[in-house]
Amino acid sequence: MSTFYLKIISSDRVFYEGPCCSLIIPAIDGEQAIMAHHEEIIIAVKNGEMRMQTEEGGEWTYAVLGEGFCMAANNRVTLLADTVERPEEVDANRAREALERAKERLRQKQSIQEYHLTQAAMARALVRLKETEKFVR
Repeated sequence: MSTFYLKIISSDRVFYEGPCCSLIIPAIDGEQAIMAHHEEIIIAVKNGEMRMQTEEGGEWTYAVLGEGFCMAANNRVTLLADTVERPEEVDANRAREALERAKERLRQKQSIQEYHLTQAAMARALVRLKETEKFVR
């Protein structure tokens, strides 16, 4: 199986840079898989679980993604996201607090923009908690 060059960038660091066999990301219209020699594409990424396999038959690496974009062209893939965290890096207590704050804000009267921002914060907190519970014991 051939590889492609992958660079994953969050707002505060370069999460990964190097070869990759397979990348699965959460997109607006469902999960998208990218493999070597993928057609040129730009994908809107939503909050969710990302999986990547850096070598054929190797271990899958999981991460929690924030919203962003992914571009594939010329056997190179660049993924830009608000946040990218390994499940063990997620602070579960902080995620629970963020979820409670978002739930409280949803109970209050808000503008449409505030409502959408609150829903995005709630979705991010839920994804972070789900990944923490799934992988960190």
